Amino acid sequence: MFLPLLGAVIGASLGGWVGFLVGGYAGYLAGIALRRFVIGGLQVAQSQMIESTFSIMGALCKADSVVTRDEINAVERVFVLFNLGPEQKRKAKDAFNRGKQPDFDLDAAVDTFGAVTRGRGPVLQLFLQVQCMAIAADGSIHPKEHAMLVRIATRLGLSEADVLQLEALLRAATGRQGSAPGAPPPQDRLADAYAALGITAEATGAEVKRAYRKLISQNHPDKLASRGLPESMRQVAEERSREINAAYDLIKDARSDVK
Repeated sequence: MFLPLLGAVIGASLGGWVGFLVGGYAGYLAGIALRRFVIGGLQVAQSQMIESTFSIMGALCKADSVVTRDEINAVERVFVLFNLGPEQKRKAKDAFNRGKQPDFDLDAAVDTFGAVTRGRGPVLQLFLQVQCMAIAADGSIHPKEHAMLVRIATRLGLSEADVLQLEALLRAATGRQGSAPGAPPPQDRLADAYAALGITAEATGAEVKRAYRKLISQNHPDKLASRGLPESMRQVAEERSREINAAYDLIKDARSDVK
């Protein structure tokens, strides 16, 4: 509406009613062109994000020389989290297979992803999360997979500490499944829960609660959306919130001063 009105006003100032009509129509056409340009740009960016995300995922899953059925299932789960349509799934699968090839240029793919996302912290964190989900699906993260994940993170401006916290978060969240209600969690899972919240077992109850509230607030899907998180990644953000809650629940099960 703005461009047709602007064109009409400019046209009227130059040519009266005729100019008003001509300027309004010209503004209308300009509006259509602008919308097509913006929508086209968004589609290109989204397509590139899919290409980069899944080609890098393919390289990570292949880092230990074997892509397991569990990892493939995890990749397909990411399709659902990203709400990909049939054509997008096809492109994602093609990208994943390209990433597995020996001549895949990992650094170039990471740099492209960084350029498309413009270094937006929330997107980068959730990007690393889905990569962790894929390689941890078979029950463990191979040292070569970890090393490659750190390489990717540092190239995107993050750190190994970010990777370690993400890995701990996944272990804590998945390790709780199958535990008897009310039973104390295994010590290694409990240590992961503390690491996931960025604290140690020596933290007081108040410090545990404060760390949890800060982390869950920082990762709230609505807050991340206001900081540039694409709608297609909202379900990933919701999954991350569930994992943070699961880690906190582990600590609550083990302590009487955290409720």
